[in-house]
Amino acid sequence: MSIPNTETTATSDEATPGLAEKPATDSTQRRSAVRWRLFLLLLVLVSVNSIDRGSISVALPIIQKEFNLAPELVGLLLSAFFWTYALMQVPVGWLIDKFGPRKVMTASCLGWGAATAASGMAGGFLSMFIARLGIGVTEAGVMPAGGKLNAIWMHKSERGRGATILDAGAPLGAGLGGIIIAGLIATTGSWRWSFVIAGAATVLMGLAVWWYVRDNPREHRGVNEAEASYIEASHAAEDAEAAVVGSKGKRGLLPYLKFRSFWAMCLGWLGFNGVFYGLLTWGPLYLAQAKGFDLKTIGWSTLVIFGAGFVGEIIGGTVADKWRASGASANLVMRTLLGISSAVVVGGLVGVTVVPDATTAVVLLSLVLFFLRWVGLFWSIPAILGGRTNAGVLGGAMNLSGNISGFVTPIVVGLIVGATGSYTWALLYFVGSAVIMGVSVLTLNYNKRLPV
Repeated sequence: MSIPNTETTATSDEATPGLAEKPATDSTQRRSAVRWRLFLLLLVLVSVNSIDRGSISVALPIIQKEFNLAPELVGLLLSAFFWTYALMQVPVGWLIDKFGPRKVMTASCLGWGAATAASGMAGGFLSMFIARLGIGVTEAGVMPAGGKLNAIWMHKSERGRGATILDAGAPLGAGLGGIIIAGLIATTGSWRWSFVIAGAATVLMGLAVWWYVRDNPREHRGVNEAEASYIEASHAAEDAEAAVVGSKGKRGLLPYLKFRSFWAMCLGWLGFNGVFYGLLTWGPLYLAQAKGFDLKTIGWSTLVIFGAGFVGEIIGGTVADKWRASGASANLVMRTLLGISSAVVVGGLVGVTVVPDATTAVVLLSLVLFFLRWVGLFWSIPAILGGRTNAGVLGGAMNLSGNISGFVTPIVVGLIVGATGSYTWALLYFVGSAVIMGVSVLTLNYNKRLPV
């Protein structure tokens, strides 16, 4: 993936009077590209995040046998992470708005690395369950902090790409995780060591975040005057638009609860994650049990399926920004792209339920992930609806809703598979989630900040 071309020149009308702290040495100075490098770092971070949370799914056939777990207990174990992850979203969003994303994101990395390593030392269901709860608590700050950084660092015309670069780490990590965790298990001869190594990598990522990320572009030594003024000009324009619609910049979540777009944002993300987390947690076991794949084939199939999601997400963000730059309204762009995404996801999942061939099922699931991940554009919505002031808490509320699906879906799928001995109704559950997503993305108003 190439960094978008940011080496254009900054003219005098891009600067925001009174905001500059770094002296401009040249009115035609070429903009630095720190914001794009920062988001590439976040892409790597979220990829590691996804590898860690999905590692249990790849190792699950071995863990299930070692711990002698029934399908219902498997569903409970898979859901444990999402319980605490969801519950922490709004509190951690508030902390991000108050203390800044850099501190919260760094603390998250250090904590979740330790918890991931601890899960490799679990002696049975209970200790593994507790470790997964710990991973949920500590990972909670990463995505809301990323949404806040999107609001702080990205120009309005670049937020679609910023959002999808950030969120694309989830399918990339899920795809690579299948290969990496399977490879570590094969190399070390133990699923436990694979978790310890993944945890150590996460701690290193936390140190990288503290070293490179800043809460304000002007605090970063690599940002020149042209880049800082370019970002600030966009912020000033957004603040002026917000004044027109009556936004007062108040902090907090409660004032947003009366708006339809807030609930559409939350329900859209809930439906999206009903599909994504269902495939992330149960997908490897589905391929093993319903399609007869061995561990190596599961790893490569997971890479293909979730790799398609990564490619689709980057393409979706690029198309959205370019279409918006041509003059199209945010509502036209987002409703069209996300409406198409929802329709293809529904059709693809229905297809998976009726095709017996394993290869065709992998192809259809790859198509589903390619279009599903367009909904990663939702990580631009906290900034659209709440501006820089409340992007953290709105991102937390959105992710709370999404991760309700995270802890409900693995349990429901476990109950369905345990009761029916088949994955058909589980796949239809994913179809229902995609329908909720589709209705929500067509309801949300993407054009303006909410008057809070």
